[in-house]
Amino acid sequence: MKKSFIILFSLLFSISYTETKAQAFQKGTTAINAGVGVGTALGGYGKLRPAISISADHGIWEVGGPGVVSLGGYVGKTGYKYSDSSYNAKWNYIIVGVRGAYHYNGFQNLPDLDLYGGAMLGYNIVKYTSDQNEDFFGKTYGSGIGLSGFLGTRYHFTEIFGVFAELGYGVSVLSAGLTFKF
Repeated sequence: MKKSFIILFSLLFSISYTETKAQAFQKGTTAINAGVGVGTALGGYGKLRPAISISADHGIWEVGGPGVVSLGGYVGKTGYKYSDSSYNAKWNYIIVGVRGAYHYNGFQNLPDLDLYGGAMLGYNIVKYTSDQNEDFFGKTYGSGIGLSGFLGTRYHFTEIFGVFAELGYGVSVLSAGLTFKF
């Protein structure tokens, strides 16, 4: 898995690297993040599966400060698996949400950098299964609505391709990966 990620990252970087410089996040810009996360506040027991997420932001309007407000969406998935000689269980989490963010555009000499922060209203879909047919855990791990915040940064190597890191509540506490801007 690590080798595949490194090869994919290297290939995308070499294909998309040009001398073209990126512009700051602005009205009409759409950015899509695809990342892998570490750490989670979601409950579970046993071995944690890697968290993966995809998010998108679209610049809706310019505001003073200087900056742009974006609206977008988020989908992420993670889970736990526990197994011993007499018991197997799985916890699966999928979070789907809508989010809004403020993108700061005040760095005139760093147009490749996008600093942003915002809030997300999400729905956490939880599924618990075990081979014991018990009902106790199934009733205690409920799905539900939640409000969360996040801070992030993107750095674009070209007009389209870059990397991102985001801190906040989702399927992971810290996500990092690739970003594409259109």
